Amino acid sequence: MPLTAYDLTGRTAIVTGAASGIGRATALLLAEAGATVHCADLDGSGADATAATINRSGGSAHPHALDVTRRDQVAAVVEEARRSTGHLDVMANIAGIMHTSTVLETEDADLDRVWNTNFKGVLHGCQEAARAMLAAGTRGSIVTMASGAIDTGAPGLLCYGVTKAAVVQLTKTLASEVGRHGVRVNAVAPGWVRTAMTDRHSAEARQQAEGPMIRMSPLGRVGEPEDIAHAVLHLASDASSFMTGQILRPNGGVAMPW
Repeated sequence: MPLTAYDLTGRTAIVTGAASGIGRATALLLAEAGATVHCADLDGSGADATAATINRSGGSAHPHALDVTRRDQVAAVVEEARRSTGHLDVMANIAGIMHTSTVLETEDADLDRVWNTNFKGVLHGCQEAARAMLAAGTRGSIVTMASGAIDTGAPGLLCYGVTKAAVVQLTKTLASEVGRHGVRVNAVAPGWVRTAMTDRHSAEARQQAEGPMIRMSPLGRVGEPEDIAHAVLHLASDASSFMTGQILRPNGGVAMPW
């Protein structure tokens, strides 16, 4: 049956940023597909809540309080996930932060803070997961989270856009290095998605931000976390077994690069 390609039964996955937004939606969906999901987030109580939701629905999940900027903490979560089932099959690096400032306003401290989470945090996840997969001989899938900001200038989002562009280069480079061992590495570059991070403004400000995106989209809407979670599931599963080093763009058609 075609849908068996999306079946993750018996597989172990880690999702960072699992307390809310795209990370939470991804953790829930991977668990629904059959994976044992390790829900990791700097917000430990939020990770607990996501794992509890999965377990109440009959799935299998374990929560972790995790600061992705700390390599030792990332390594510990990867080792615990690997030890729990003997293998790590999916690493979804979704944790990220946003800072708003123009190029001329940006301070070194702003860039350092966003860089440490959005790039170094993803690097830590990629490195530790790849090492675990290679050591076990696992045909694993590593998924990173880029952004539609990689395809166009995004006024006020220098730090975010730069770090997400770096994530794309990391994704392609790692894919070229570990593919021969059966490990795939791909990125998701969402368009505008309604999450706690993008919903931090007033209703009026949110409408002003979303309005242009809705008008630019051939589909006439912005994204929801579940839209992006389905893209992650595709890359995590055997349905994408011939994909590596690719950038999947669930963006409502706002950008259509070659």
